Amino acid sequence: MEIQAINETYLRDKKAVINLTKKLVQIPSVYRENDPEGNETKVAMFVAAYLENIGIETYVEEVVPGRPNVIGVIDSGKPGKTLLFEGHTDVVTEGNREAWTYDPFSAEIVDGRMYGRGTNDTKGNLACMITAVQSLLLDKEVFNGKIILCIPVDEEGLMLGIKHFIKQGWADGVDGAIICEPAENKICIAQRGAIRLQVDVFGKMAHGAMSWSGINPNWRMARLIVELEKLEKEEQQRLGEDPFLKWPSITPTILKAPVKGDAQINVIPDHCMMTLDIRTIPAQDHDELLGKINTIIEKLKKDDPDFKVKLTVLDNRPATSTSKEDPVVQATYEAVRNVTGSEPMYNGVPGATDGTFLYMHEVPIVTIGAGDRDIPHQINEYVDIEELAVTTAIYREAALHFLNSGGGDE
Repeated sequence: MEIQAINETYLRDKKAVINLTKKLVQIPSVYRENDPEGNETKVAMFVAAYLENIGIETYVEEVVPGRPNVIGVIDSGKPGKTLLFEGHTDVVTEGNREAWTYDPFSAEIVDGRMYGRGTNDTKGNLACMITAVQSLLLDKEVFNGKIILCIPVDEEGLMLGIKHFIKQGWADGVDGAIICEPAENKICIAQRGAIRLQVDVFGKMAHGAMSWSGINPNWRMARLIVELEKLEKEEQQRLGEDPFLKWPSITPTILKAPVKGDAQINVIPDHCMMTLDIRTIPAQDHDELLGKINTIIEKLKKDDPDFKVKLTVLDNRPATSTSKEDPVVQATYEAVRNVTGSEPMYNGVPGATDGTFLYMHEVPIVTIGAGDRDIPHQINEYVDIEELAVTTAIYREAALHFLNSGGGDE
């Protein structure tokens, strides 16, 4: 991506964002349930100290023990709109360290790329949003209203951090939010929704050689999986391919039997469990889709009196869609065009982000950031360091466009 004009501010911010990204990646923040060090505490405390050091009003709020949100507020002292930047501190597991070319927490820079867990998703973009605001302060840029930096925990889990942020009232009165996630600096105005389900099928334990003396939950779960695959294909055929989000999907992820105790080849288990990761597009209604799944289950139960099943909704987040005419989208569009000298491209987010909950809180959202969208959660995760500099410049320009464009409560 070419930059229209390389200037001193750009070069200064590039150096700062690379250094900050490196420091963030070098602080592991994988959530590990049974590890007292396995949380976001250290990186959150580093971020809080960094914000305070550059003169930003900073708040630290513990969501659950060892997992604090960090919030930064930059108030111009003048009436106007409120813009929110959001970037999370947690990262997914590094997996098998031996499979990495470089240590996942070393932030090695090789041939213009920084490697490490979180470089792409999304510590690089977290560094971009902080550096962009720091740049505004250093240059004493004039703007109206205020900027809120939302830096939550647990985006890779059940999104406890953003839920807590909203519950505490921080999102009230926010006029627009930029979600800082890897999107190749495309302007993502839609994202898929998510329904996470747990399906428990119960049977009767018995000897594998005498199957008639038991009730095998695995057969019943298999029938359900086959019917759900048919439902996925029906939904895809009914709705077609979304221009930004591609296809809706129903994906079995975990399949376990028995659920408790040891598995044995000659033993029929008494309990089979499956999880479903369902991803939706804006044209789908979640209640209607859940109704279709329940209809399938009721039919299977009617056909088989021994079919005993329990369905639990673990998470339910709608798909999002923001108008191209919304001020936060327009400000981001102008920023991309001004920084790159190229016509911006619209797109969508294939997964769900913390922005879903802001959208549900009636905050218009747009997702944009550095990083190849196919790289998150992979071995040898990386980000191009030049792209970090471009993204920082885009965030900086977007803030000025949005806050100084009129409207709001001026």
